[in-house]
Amino acid sequence: MPPTPTGAASAVRRISTLLVSPLLRAGPSSVPRRTLTTTTLRTSPSPRISQIPKRTYHSTTHPPPPGPFTPAELSLLSSAYAHVPLHGFSPASLALGARDQNLLDISPSFLSSGDPAFSLIHYHLYNARNALASKKDSLFQGTEAVMTVEEKVEALTWARLKSNEKVIGKWQEALAILAMPSYAPTAVKELALLADEIYHLAGDLSVDPSWYTKRASLSAIYAASELFMTTDASPGFQETRAFLRRRLDEAATAGGAVKAVGQYAGFTASAVVNILRSKGVSI
Repeated sequence: MPPTPTGAASAVRRISTLLVSPLLRAGPSSVPRRTLTTTTLRTSPSPRISQIPKRTYHSTTHPPPPGPFTPAELSLLSSAYAHVPLHGFSPASLALGARDQNLLDISPSFLSSGDPAFSLIHYHLYNARNALASKKDSLFQGTEAVMTVEEKVEALTWARLKSNEKVIGKWQEALAILAMPSYAPTAVKELALLADEIYHLAGDLSVDPSWYTKRASLSAIYAASELFMTTDASPGFQETRAFLRRRLDEAATAGGAVKAVGQYAGFTASAVVNILRSKGVSI
């Protein structure tokens, strides 16, 4: 069922207001924890600790959390994803993927999300983010030691954007789905995870407040660049590359100010509104 006008507008506002919230709940994994000790009193952990949400940032001292898909889902979605360039993020692609594996038509209930379109979109986000680590060496080509963190961030961000190339014709529809109230939290979380992964692979070691602002700025810049890319007809998406570089330069000049994040978030929200309107949703 298509989103109602109120629901669609609410989804857009949620993307704007929650863009940096996963980052604000996170923190640098390398910040040491202080432990208070005393010779006369032993304290027990506060019961409120269990209420703290799981961290969404990269940690070198803790194993990564389990992925969002079961092995069976990954196998099916991998086959279905091959049909996305032609059939889109749709039940048709999922059905074709099932047939490729000699399976009967799959019920949407087989997927944990219950929605074939969203599951395929989430698979794309998850898979493209995880693929960055394997691309790191080829991207830096032995120059990692002389590259700045900012140069590495740009190279990694561009590599992630290029991962959308095969499905770019269907990506506006995907963004409209991600803007729906049910899926916006997952979209924002994936964006935060992507920004943190990029800075981790770039070798960022900051443990001061810039840890937050850099990731928040990159999240907003990536979202804006991704939307720009869906309308870019230049060879090799050269205009998108230039757009990305300008946004990164502006953020560096502004020192990663949260004000800039708000501006980019507003741009993203406006673009999503236009996408939803183009799909017949009255906003």
